[in-house]
Amino acid sequence: MFTFVIMKAPITSKDIFSITNAEEFNSLSLKIFCEQYTNNLVYREFCNHLNKTPNVVKKLKDIPFLPIEFFKSKEIVSSNQKAEIIFTSSGTTGSTTSKHFVADVAIYEESYLKGFDYFYGDITKYCVLALLPSYLERQGSSLIYMADDLIKKSRHSESGFYLNDLKLLTQKLIELDKKGTKILLIGVSFALLDLTESYALNLKNTIIMETGGMKGRRKEMIREELHGILKSGFGVDKIHSEYGMTELLSQGYSKGNGIFETPPWMDILVRDTEDALSYQENGKTGGLNVIDLANIKSCSFIATQDLGKKFDDNTFSILGRFDNSDIRGCNLLVF
Repeated sequence: MFTFVIMKAPITSKDIFSITNAEEFNSLSLKIFCEQYTNNLVYREFCNHLNKTPNVVKKLKDIPFLPIEFFKSKEIVSSNQKAEIIFTSSGTTGSTTSKHFVADVAIYEESYLKGFDYFYGDITKYCVLALLPSYLERQGSSLIYMADDLIKKSRHSESGFYLNDLKLLTQKLIELDKKGTKILLIGVSFALLDLTESYALNLKNTIIMETGGMKGRRKEMIREELHGILKSGFGVDKIHSEYGMTELLSQGYSKGNGIFETPPWMDILVRDTEDALSYQENGKTGGLNVIDLANIKSCSFIATQDLGKKFDDNTFSILGRFDNSDIRGCNLLVF
């Protein structure tokens, strides 16, 4: 038998998105762990296997992180609510895709809108152009859901998706940039490369944000090579990046040089590659464990297959993938 304290009232999105410091984050993380241990049968079984019950989990690094592969074979839910939407990963040909059963899509919307505002400001100040052809070609993409809503929330008449019409997109970029319009161009890596190979640009008011992923259209390349080509092709000083995945409802962002930050309700821990229950010191390479408190109704503690480093200022970098893992569509940084 196990004993632990049940929260008097369920945790709400207001609790999650009002976090302002590390102490609040750690406290709420432990409370969410207790809730998810109680309500998520798959996660509870995993924790019990490790003898990590709420009775013994007293600090953040005691919390078990569910391997991300579980999303491919199990229904990871911490709620009795029926899923409002099911997000699916792109996967590679013949591979098993992940499924994220989202019981309350409003939490996802609040997470990416507040996250964008936290890093970039009011979405209505931007014209949002999306170059995500491979994602538009399938159903269940959380990235398309987010991009579509950002386009709508921008309220800019020129905001929209561009599938294969690179000529029209280029014309729009030149026209809007010359007017001084703040532009966010969010695109999958291979499509951004296609555009730079066809047209040479010199943009002054545009943020180029790559979401990673060659989708089998091109060979994978390291970040420095990709960003070098894109900076030259678009005539910009920096390439921004988004770190997100099907299994998460929050995103990290990089404003250049591959250094990512997370919003206050999200954090990264770096585990030892030889001992998954131990953690690396800042500056050392290991597997990335993600805490996403917006995943309140699924699992907030996920061990990814990404390799990276965390730094003393709480930023992190992504260095690659574990050799035995699938290449995830939103991550191009492989060895």
